[in-house]
Amino acid sequence: MKELELKYGCNPNQKPSRIYMSDGSELPITVLCGRPGYINFLDAFNGWQLVSELKKATGLPAATSFKHVSPAGAAVGLPLTDTLAKIYWVDDLGELSPLASAYARARGADRMSSFGDFIALSDVCDVDTARLIKREVSDGVIAPGYEPEALELLKQKKKGNYNIIQIDPDYVPAALEHKEVFGITFEQGRNELNIDKDFFSNVVTDNKEIPQNAKTDLAIAMITLKYTQSNSVCYVKDGQAIGIGAGQQSRIHCTRLAGQKADNWWLRQCPKVLELPFRDDIRRADRDNAIDLYIGEEYMDVLADGIWENTFKVKPEVFTREEKRAWLDKLTDVALGSDAFFPFGDNIERAHKSGVKYVAQPGGSVRDDNVIAACNKYGMAMAFTGIRLFHH
Repeated sequence: MKELELKYGCNPNQKPSRIYMSDGSELPITVLCGRPGYINFLDAFNGWQLVSELKKATGLPAATSFKHVSPAGAAVGLPLTDTLAKIYWVDDLGELSPLASAYARARGADRMSSFGDFIALSDVCDVDTARLIKREVSDGVIAPGYEPEALELLKQKKKGNYNIIQIDPDYVPAALEHKEVFGITFEQGRNELNIDKDFFSNVVTDNKEIPQNAKTDLAIAMITLKYTQSNSVCYVKDGQAIGIGAGQQSRIHCTRLAGQKADNWWLRQCPKVLELPFRDDIRRADRDNAIDLYIGEEYMDVLADGIWENTFKVKPEVFTREEKRAWLDKLTDVALGSDAFFPFGDNIERAHKSGVKYVAQPGGSVRDDNVIAACNKYGMAMAFTGIRLFHH
């Protein structure tokens, strides 16, 4: 197949629309089910690159949950703790395969943003992963292959219209890439930067110790940022992104947005949240929305009399600001990556509130000394990579 006609472009009024190979060769994908759209393919191709690089860097199966051409979550296939299985709503599925664990982590870290996602998997989709995908609201999936039973499970979604794409894992794009804006063609070399453990050798802080697991987390952060709309910042812990701030004009706003998402991920693990008495008939999305409100500043939107009854069996106690801060203070050893330099130490101050201990950023700001001093204040280890990772 050398070209694929699409229903429309980014919006219904943008017609005609298609994907094709400019050199007339075959497309490296096969649509096994559904009719993916323009944005679906943008998410699919960006997501596939991300998980492929995560697999290469870590040796572990990887998954990402993409929304509007930025990842909502990304992770590698490490086993889930009982607490993580519970907050990701997969504790009823038993022990998951490494690939399914990767998607549970990628989907579960920010379930609000992942609702209606496009999924990318580094490995052949197995039955465990298909079972998990089948019960979540998503637009489609891209993978290098599908086990027969897994494919049949996925084909049952959306009344047989679920978007399932198979990509040739051996496909290598041309070294030069092009895009058009306002009828003008842009050309640049592909960003083939290889991110590995040596990427973090230039440690500029008093604390020089970055253990191997932290280097892995930093690599996950930087690879995730490589495919996130800039400006962007990513918090990672134990093999998964826990907070991604994408597309903000100000670096500190990226850091705050990603930090708030990381905080929410941790707050959901507090016993007070785990034990919320939900009604038996509440839907998964409504449960996620209720938790997001409950742990936030607008908690009365779900706890007010006449409203809480729609969600809970018994009215929960307020999760006070003091209780939340005390729980957040237990979050430690978080890794933080930034796609460009931090211009001020305020980013480090905000990162500290979310348990950040390891930082990777390009460096090169006229205020690098200020940023380094902020890290030294909290005993953080920070590596300068010397490499910017903008993505647009």
